[in-house]
Amino acid sequence: MNNLKKIVFSFYFLMIASSAIAQTDSSITYIKTIPGDYKYFTVDNLGDEYLVTVNDQLKKFKADGDSIGIFNDVKKFGTLTTIDATNPLRILLYYEDFASIVVLDRFLNVLTTINLRQQNIFKVRAITTSYDNNIWLYDEGDSKVKKIDINGNVLSETVDLRIIFDSVPSPVKIIDKDGFIYLYDPHKGFYIFDYYGGLKNSIPFLQWKNTEVIKGNMYGFSDSLLYAYKLGSLNLLQYPLPLSFSNAIQIKAGNNMAYVLKKDGLHVFSVK
Repeated sequence: MNNLKKIVFSFYFLMIASSAIAQTDSSITYIKTIPGDYKYFTVDNLGDEYLVTVNDQLKKFKADGDSIGIFNDVKKFGTLTTIDATNPLRILLYYEDFASIVVLDRFLNVLTTINLRQQNIFKVRAITTSYDNNIWLYDEGDSKVKKIDINGNVLSETVDLRIIFDSVPSPVKIIDKDGFIYLYDPHKGFYIFDYYGGLKNSIPFLQWKNTEVIKGNMYGFSDSLLYAYKLGSLNLLQYPLPLSFSNAIQIKAGNNMAYVLKKDGLHVFSVK
């Protein structure tokens, strides 16, 4: 089963399955539930989970379910905007209100803090780890995608996007995958750049949530639909969500796994 079909099947199965172990289909298997009251999570490429509690603790769990770290200073820089665990040895916490990035090691100890304002970068909504372990961000102040190093120094940047577009994006997510950078603005859609800053494509898929890109496949959700799209296919797939799935806080796929965050905790399934 190809990766896009795995994603579609796993999510669609989870939508109609009960919260009990999925015995009815050999392609998906219930693995575990991490109980707790969480508001956000992400997963690294080793399968370790990072969950933020409603009390603003960051907890890290190994793929086997063991807890291996807690970071209690989540609110030191205000409200946490996002966690990037692309590199499991260097976790990025981003705080939009203070334009600050806190870098943690694999045990959730602070390695360094980057104050973007010291680099005259004042308005950023999303960041991610780059392919070479630097950091991508979109600077809305001068409408450029920039790559910075661990000290906050700008290594490269695109042209001012106001030269290209009448209305520039305000992305809430940046994804670095397979040689391309994807910016997603729910009001304008996807903008796709190569690593040299050249615009390759723009796709007006609007109001998607939980967006992700895996091997050229893009997916996301609305309140009532699952969307799946393979780049270049000109074929947007849509799958209706039952009402029973409306209480999911967040969903994610990766590592041949499917993750569903609900009020009672994080539910994890394997997809074969």
